[in-house]
Amino acid sequence: MLALLHTSPLHVPVFDGLRDAGHPGLALRHLVHEDLLGRARSAGPDAVAGAVGAVLARAVAEGATAVLCTCSTLGAVAEASGPALGVPVLRVDRPMARAAAAAGRVVVIAALESTLEPTAALVREEAAGRPVALRTVLVTGAWERFEAGDRDGFLDAVATAVDAVTGADAIVLAQASMADAADRTTTSAVVLASPRSGLAAAAAAALGRGHPAADTFRAAPRVEYTRGGTRTARHR
Repeated sequence: MLALLHTSPLHVPVFDGLRDAGHPGLALRHLVHEDLLGRARSAGPDAVAGAVGAVLARAVAEGATAVLCTCSTLGAVAEASGPALGVPVLRVDRPMARAAAAAGRVVVIAALESTLEPTAALVREEAAGRPVALRTVLVTGAWERFEAGDRDGFLDAVATAVDAVTGADAIVLAQASMADAADRTTTSAVVLASPRSGLAAAAAAALGRGHPAADTFRAAPRVEYTRGGTRTARHR
């Protein structure tokens, strides 16, 4: 079973769809913790490292053979918990960052300021000392549209920001929620998004450690939400 840590419930159908299209039969367990992003934005990702580790430890105890963190702000602290948990813990944006690092001139675009530096740092890490010309762009006002449920307005704002970029070989959409904006752009640069490649890497990790049949986990909730410290779970 692959557990996915989300900070928005909107990611659940996205990753279910990608699983159905590319990895049929892979059992997913969605862990939705919106509060973690808010705390990380106000106090920094390290402030929630313990909480993230506890969430992932519980998922592993309940049968997860690998974990994927779909929040770029929390990716580094989630990934750092892997050695203690004894299962692969992956951040969704690492395969995307690896592709960007090979491009040369890279622009990272995000709707949340807290996501810019973690993503830029990951691109530099994947460059492994090779020269990368890296810039960041914050799409002002886009996240407010996302939180208000204005998906089209959010994606249009991101696409407009992408098309305004010049002098880039690759443009990185730093947040998983931005992925569909790539279809709305006209830029000639390569536009990179994280969900598909991130899930593929996590699926390989989960399968590599053995993949029990999905029926094994039929009694377990597929989606778990935490709001205001209250945990609820339900089948989907």
